Amino acid sequence: MDTTLEGLTEALLDAAKKAGADAADAIAIAGTTLEIDVRNGVLEQAQRAEATDIGLRIFVGQQQASVSASDTSKTTLKMMAERAVAMAKDAPEDPYAGLADADDITNETDATWLELASDEAEPTPEDLQTLAARAEAAAAANPGVTQVQSSSAAYGARDIHLAATNGFSGGYRRTDRSLYCVAIAGEGLGMESDYDGDMRVFACDLRGAEDIGKRAAARAVARLDPRKPPTGTYPVLFDERISSSLVGHLLAAINGSAISRGASFLRDSLGEKVLPDGMDLIEDPHRPRVVGSRPFDAEGLATKKRAIVKDGVLQDWTLDLATARKLGRQSTANAARSVAGSPSPSPWNVALSQGDATVQDLLGQMGTGLWVTDMIGSTINANTGDYSRGASGVWVENGEAVYAVNEVTIAGNLREMLGEIIPANDARDYLSRVVPSLMIPSMTLAGS
Repeated sequence: MDTTLEGLTEALLDAAKKAGADAADAIAIAGTTLEIDVRNGVLEQAQRAEATDIGLRIFVGQQQASVSASDTSKTTLKMMAERAVAMAKDAPEDPYAGLADADDITNETDATWLELASDEAEPTPEDLQTLAARAEAAAAANPGVTQVQSSSAAYGARDIHLAATNGFSGGYRRTDRSLYCVAIAGEGLGMESDYDGDMRVFACDLRGAEDIGKRAAARAVARLDPRKPPTGTYPVLFDERISSSLVGHLLAAINGSAISRGASFLRDSLGEKVLPDGMDLIEDPHRPRVVGSRPFDAEGLATKKRAIVKDGVLQDWTLDLATARKLGRQSTANAARSVAGSPSPSPWNVALSQGDATVQDLLGQMGTGLWVTDMIGSTINANTGDYSRGASGVWVENGEAVYAVNEVTIAGNLREMLGEIIPANDARDYLSRVVPSLMIPSMTLAGS
């Protein structure tokens, strides 16, 4: 038996046909991860994992079932197919289930132009340990830091292949390098922690270890001696490192799964204003060296750049084949899947329009209000958009930061919040979600 990932997927499809499936798709993923943790300059923990996982989805008429395994023997493949067929025969019919038509699948499966994988040699544990130790030392050098909670460097590589009985077959490789550091400032009940980190496809693009350590330390020290802000209605500025959560709520609200269930505050908003005039939200799965890029989706459809929001107006939902059929629309080639279960809609890389103002400009415009740098917990009503989250950050008066803030709840309605956002110009263009700091002119704060 061909033990390549392509060979495994073809063997799964062959087993499915022999077991009585009318149609099927199969996915195989082979991955390696290596992670090193450092504490006090010495190795604390080293982890390495290697695995090959396979998944099979089969159709018997309009009934479907999915199975997965981490054993790639012939016997297992045969058992998987037989079990999936038996499960499908007991499953309810789904009129929207099915593979893509053969005429719709893409033949353009080469992903090398997207630079999703580095051809650099896998780093040694010693390489990663040195990197983590440098970040830890930079954080510990800050006199306000009492300890470095963790400093970790990691490497990951995954090979993915997808095949289906409609004729599609394609795969690609991904790699990543990451470095994270968590610093603690203060002592006893007055301790505060914060972090910094980076993850890239190529090691040469990774931010410097010293820079990451210094930023983690500075952020932790800046959180010392926090107070509760006054209760009331104030402007709120979402810092760039957490502002993408607002866009995340918008993306969740236009996901085909939510729309098809009617469980979204934007379910009737296609063609309506959801962002301020002049603002766009663009999805681009073809950005080189970005983790959200891919040449095709999990149903073999070619991905493409599209405007989700144009000039503030919602243009389309995020759809896979099943949700598109339910809604009477075309798939937007946004199907994602793991080895277990069926595909579901998922957004790829997105970028929100940036403004001309700096963060300092927005703080000056804010006058008095809250600059949010971290968030915990959430109470969000998907049907109404009512929003309530715990937050911490900096209290601002007369456009200047005056003291650290914690234990505050911010509340509003996402439909209103998204329609009023004021963007800064500080988005990081190498992230999968390119979103600048965002100011909301008015939110309710529950503090002291």
